[in-house]
Amino acid sequence: MREVSYNRAAAADYAREWALSRNPAYYDFGGIGGDCTGFVSQSIYAGAGVMNYTPTYGWYYISPDDRAPAWTGVQYLYNFLTSNGGAGPYGREAPLSAAALGDVIQLGRADGEFYHSLIICGFRRGQILVCAHSADALMRPLGSYSAERRRLIHIDGVRA
Repeated sequence: MREVSYNRAAAADYAREWALSRNPAYYDFGGIGGDCTGFVSQSIYAGAGVMNYTPTYGWYYISPDDRAPAWTGVQYLYNFLTSNGGAGPYGREAPLSAAALGDVIQLGRADGEFYHSLIICGFRRGQILVCAHSADALMRPLGSYSAERRRLIHIDGVRA
């Protein structure tokens, strides 16, 4: 397996392009639990270009009925990115001060349950700006979200 670079600009460009609409190449999960993590996965894929087709524990999308749980599930995406030793993107939980374009932020409750995924698509005057589906957002300041917990998943790289 070889390292390939994570194209942070491509991930953010994709997020900005599709934040307020839907790419017809992907199913909109908005009516069945939310499209936030699916949208973040699409954006990451735009920057990574590599999926991980490992059944159950990978990160891939072929169709609405043939996808990994990590493609659309908040906790599953976190688990995949922070433990992936195979193909595809990988990363680690990091402080918000380490935030970079194309990284993922997840919002959670005080009890530790995380429920919403966002992708960093810009910075303005020291503020992190995010894009999201399920309450669509384009360049929304992270500080405008009320959440008891926030975690950053910094994408460290991609393996092909």
